[in-house]
Amino acid sequence: MAFVKISEQPSLYDDLEKKSVHELLTEINREDHKVADAVELAIPQIEKLVIGIVERMKRGGRIFYMGAGTSGRLGVLDASEIPPTFGMDPGWIIGLIAGGDYALRNAVENAEDDETQGWKDLQQYHVNDKDTIIGIAASGTTPYVIGAIRDARAHGCLTACITSNPDAPVSAAAEIPIEMIVGPEYVTGSSRMKSGTGQKLICNMISTSVMIQMGRVKGNKMVNMQLTNQKLVDRGTRMVVEELGLDYDSAKRLLLLHGSVKKACDAYRAQ
Repeated sequence: MAFVKISEQPSLYDDLEKKSVHELLTEINREDHKVADAVELAIPQIEKLVIGIVERMKRGGRIFYMGAGTSGRLGVLDASEIPPTFGMDPGWIIGLIAGGDYALRNAVENAEDDETQGWKDLQQYHVNDKDTIIGIAASGTTPYVIGAIRDARAHGCLTACITSNPDAPVSAAAEIPIEMIVGPEYVTGSSRMKSGTGQKLICNMISTSVMIQMGRVKGNKMVNMQLTNQKLVDRGTRMVVEELGLDYDSAKRLLLLHGSVKKACDAYRAQ
């Protein structure tokens, strides 16, 4: 049976240019409500992936997100938020996009069509069997992603994919396929919409749960966050106050001396 891309099927809505702004926004929101339900159905596969990642990351493994266009940008976005949020070295979770960093802001012609380039990009990081490769491809047919997953899996990496189409070629290539079926896009084929929203939700779930499992959160607080602005310094100071019972100024001095809530609290308790 021929592979049919649900994500490319005609929108359930038509004559969009004739609608009022209120109608457009209401209908887009109606479609967005479908995304969380589609992600919920994928939780068993996401859980399987997270457990596999944590087991490997405890032995020094890394996560690589790979994609093209919107999918690639979302992987890079999630990876870039891990160091400031959880205090992890940027080398632990890495986002790669077809066409390189230039493609983050610009369309790069034919960048996603080279089935060998993804593995070449990964080889620059000396990937090994402790690493996890997550290919993000709404269509499920992106050659850059499929080739990278196929070669990475052959070299012993844990491989997964996030796609909006069932039984997609990328699912066949990955060990753990995550299929998030959100249906046709509001603007036909515009996978930056529901597919992109779902990809962002799943990346959030993967990276956040991995970081919690790796001990980067205490209670419900980002105790390893980087103190990159005054808002975060204030937030960290209040965490130290709550944890140690110090006054605000003493807590702030301790926090700035040690650089993170966790280090400040550990140092204080070690006195």
